[in-house]
Amino acid sequence: MNINNMNDANKTSEFPLIPSEINLTENQYFPTQIFSFQLPDIVAEPANSALLEAIYSERSRDCKGIQRSNHRGLGGWHSHNNLHKEVPYRQLVGLVNSSCDSISKKNGYHKGSSLKIGTMWSIINPPGSSNRSHIHPNCIWSGCYYVHAPENSGNIDFTDPRTQNLMNPPRYLPNKKRQRSCWSKVNFTPAAGKLLIFPSWLYHSVAPNLSTEKGKRGERVVIAFNLSQEN
Repeated sequence: MNINNMNDANKTSEFPLIPSEINLTENQYFPTQIFSFQLPDIVAEPANSALLEAIYSERSRDCKGIQRSNHRGLGGWHSHNNLHKEVPYRQLVGLVNSSCDSISKKNGYHKGSSLKIGTMWSIINPPGSSNRSHIHPNCIWSGCYYVHAPENSGNIDFTDPRTQNLMNPPRYLPNKKRQRSCWSKVNFTPAAGKLLIFPSWLYHSVAPNLSTEKGKRGERVVIAFNLSQEN
């Protein structure tokens, strides 16, 4: 059969032509959950005032702190890891525990175990300081609660955990917002009273504090924690 006859055969084929547009069914799997909650100011303000007093008292007691993702040379301070066992943090521990119950119920976790705080610490980042990209081993969830966050004090950035997806990323239409499933990075702006909980394996970093406020008013103060399932 020559080419002309083949073309004629296609025109008279009993099979329908392939449509120019196909309505695909989208199924999203392997989601990465990031939970957030904002305390109302009427509750957050007195609670944060008491937390600030406790945190700065701890920094006065242990001005060196410990080294983790913080940059000591830039002024970043990291407390010890057992704040959840101390009285001034009981109210925050209660908030985290309630959040744990909500996550366990939403995700259908086994009722014979519950999410509990394993470690909790505070971080103070003065202007110019930041936290390098890192993860939190040996736990399931991690989180942070913002006690004081002046304007431009540094967003927390989360990076797509699928490294292979960053190797050869597709090109997107310019000046058009992508759908969330196509994002390679997401960030949250800190705000006093905001709680975030995210998978411990999710890489995250904190941008430099660029606040122009002076003294303690310019410092970003956060309490972070790790969560594990316990029987």
